Amino acid sequence: MKIRVLSSFLLSLTFIFSMFSSTCSAQTESPVLAGATATAAPASTSAIPEAAPSSMNKPGMIAADKISAGDTAWMMTSTALVLLMTIPGLALFYTGMVRKKNALGTMAHSLATTCIVTVLWVVLGYSLVFTAGSPFLGSMDRFMLHGVSFLKEAGQLSVHQLAPTIPESVFLMFQMTFAIITPALITGAFAERMKFSALLLFITLWSLLVYVPVAHWVWEPAGWLAARGVLDFAGGTVVHINAGVSGLVAALIVGPRLGFGKEPMPPHNLLLTAIGASLLWVGWFGFNAGSAGAADGRAGLAMLVTQVATAMSALAWMFVEWLRRGKPSVLGIVSGAVAGLVAITPASGFVDLTGALVIGAVAGVACYWGATSLKSMGGYDDSLDVFGVHAIGGIVGALLTGVFALKSIGGVDGSLATQAFGVIVTVIYSGAVTAIILWLLKVSIGLRVNKEEEREGLDLELHGEHIL
Repeated sequence: MKIRVLSSFLLSLTFIFSMFSSTCSAQTESPVLAGATATAAPASTSAIPEAAPSSMNKPGMIAADKISAGDTAWMMTSTALVLLMTIPGLALFYTGMVRKKNALGTMAHSLATTCIVTVLWVVLGYSLVFTAGSPFLGSMDRFMLHGVSFLKEAGQLSVHQLAPTIPESVFLMFQMTFAIITPALITGAFAERMKFSALLLFITLWSLLVYVPVAHWVWEPAGWLAARGVLDFAGGTVVHINAGVSGLVAALIVGPRLGFGKEPMPPHNLLLTAIGASLLWVGWFGFNAGSAGAADGRAGLAMLVTQVATAMSALAWMFVEWLRRGKPSVLGIVSGAVAGLVAITPASGFVDLTGALVIGAVAGVACYWGATSLKSMGGYDDSLDVFGVHAIGGIVGALLTGVFALKSIGGVDGSLATQAFGVIVTVIYSGAVTAIILWLLKVSIGLRVNKEEEREGLDLELHGEHIL
């Protein structure tokens, strides 16, 4: 089984890389140095506006009248939109695809993750990601949000250097919502069979040991991948490849559901899934356009290419499914839309319409293959196709960012070789550390519910409730 899965995973990487091999030779071999100028920083936020203090290279205090009301309003709206993606968006999307007896348990995954990561982020996570520290991890300067201030009488407040026109409290809240949805995505890979106690510990450890380092490497200008020029505008590497690869590892270590491959396990309510996917689509405008860090032209373009790539990917998935199975399914259309959202995420602040159309089309086909053929070849039980959609879509998006990134839009040229390096590093680190975390939990408290509890359903057995 493990050999089959490893072979299938390598096949997936080969499939994706082969689509771009002819382009790779045309790319520059030297990495683009991120952070050389303000516009070159491959952070999730926009370039520092010219009005910002030129000496600002770390969070600090500024006069309150330097804050942009428009930027602040947009970023507060974006923060709410990204939180909407997890609760209720992802919660409904996943809940509708599981069996009825596990619906509430699946929704509890997203709700609990939101609460755990919120506390972790304000206590430790934000500081370790978004302070300079070292190339590999931030410092403790913002531990317990020390230094995050609003002084009304003095007319001052703190800002982060990546978003100096909005309060630091808004910036850290916006970034918190990314930290929340990433581990929540992973839960779809082992839906319907993990112990709730194991889930809580896994989310805690994974957030601190996997998400925090990778986010620092890519999004903090002092991070080592950022310094190499790896581009990730809104989370293709940090969020989707990270979560997708971890999801595959989790599916393998936790093991398949009872009856997997032998009995049907149809979604109990695709209406909930369609509603959840629609909320994800709308919320994603905050995810991508909000990552501009300001209410500006780059945010507007990011919103446009997000819509176009998503629609293109949904059509691509729909038509491939129609040709192969004879009917276009609602589940296929919404899955294709999510695949497009995933793939355009790293590129949204760097590409134009042409890039959006190509990224969407490739993502729809590649993720359909990942969620059907690759999954069948591997024989693994990735319950809700976390790997097939998020890892495959994230890899497609990250690589094509290197192909279609325009300096006129993002301030930097793309490099396929540099993007591929970032993908490989993230896959190896995320997969290895996730495996260690799960192994430790497996030998200490156990990962799975027992067979009787799984047959009865997690809603009753773990939570003492059920839906009618």
